[in-house]
Amino acid sequence: MPAIELSNVTKRYGDVTAVRDLDLTVSEGEVFGFLGPNGAGKSTTINMLLDFVRPTSGTVRVLGHDAQRESVTVRQRTGVLPEGFDVYNRLTGRKHIEFALRSKDVDVDPDEMLARVGLSDAADRKAGGYSKGMRQRLALGMALVGDPDLLILDEPSSGLDPAGAKEMRDIVRREADRGATVFFSSHVLGQVESVCDRVGIMREGELIAEDSIESLREAAGGDETLVLTVDSASQDDLDAVRALDGVSAATTDGGTVTVSCDSGAKTKVIAALEDQGVTVNDFETQSASLEDLFLSYTEDEERTEVSA
Repeated sequence: MPAIELSNVTKRYGDVTAVRDLDLTVSEGEVFGFLGPNGAGKSTTINMLLDFVRPTSGTVRVLGHDAQRESVTVRQRTGVLPEGFDVYNRLTGRKHIEFALRSKDVDVDPDEMLARVGLSDAADRKAGGYSKGMRQRLALGMALVGDPDLLILDEPSSGLDPAGAKEMRDIVRREADRGATVFFSSHVLGQVESVCDRVGIMREGELIAEDSIESLREAAGGDETLVLTVDSASQDDLDAVRALDGVSAATTDGGTVTVSCDSGAKTKVIAALEDQGVTVNDFETQSASLEDLFLSYTEDEERTEVSA
């Protein structure tokens, strides 16, 4: 059974269409990254999953339930870290967790939840004195109450330092390992790439790509970058490389040769350099990063939709 299933969903606000004809399925136990520039429709989609706003047309199902008619049941089984969450300044961290425990009718030691998000030492401090990163971790602790079947995280790494961001990734992996589905949006693409099974990319209210990161690389047709350490190479030596099919660019600083090429052209590049008398001492391949893919999908206004 899918954890999330949106079928032909459209949401309009007057003359503005925030989400258009969205079909999206996220499997149980999957970590799904939901990407897109500001105004792409990500937050509207999340709000429809939680029944904070209702679609103009189409159907939304979450954990096998209709997101509108059975919204209370959905929320009981869902943990949410909303973007822009703020704390109750006069309440301690422990009081925040206790509130979340009561709201879900869960009997768990609040100190256990605070320990999971690294706030044990600040449990009795008023949250108004927390740093932004601490507030973010407190919100995550509240979302984890009751071991939800679905975690919806909207910009979960906002305000976190590198250590906090790593801790966030570790928590996401642990939740996935216990069988939870994790659906999160993020502008920190390195975070997404390190934990996601699949990603979806939104642009102007439409889902323009949905697949594993590796499959998106293949669909985008992005070149790989081949970096070769050589004894010495000149611009003349590169003429033979540039003439190869599958090579789009080649540069050198004398001791390093950098070539943009199709995956199948790598051995031909090495052979061409050696034919020119260049000794290749070492090489490595760098695939397109998620940031490169994101820009290739969102900046090209003429790109047709790609979906799995």
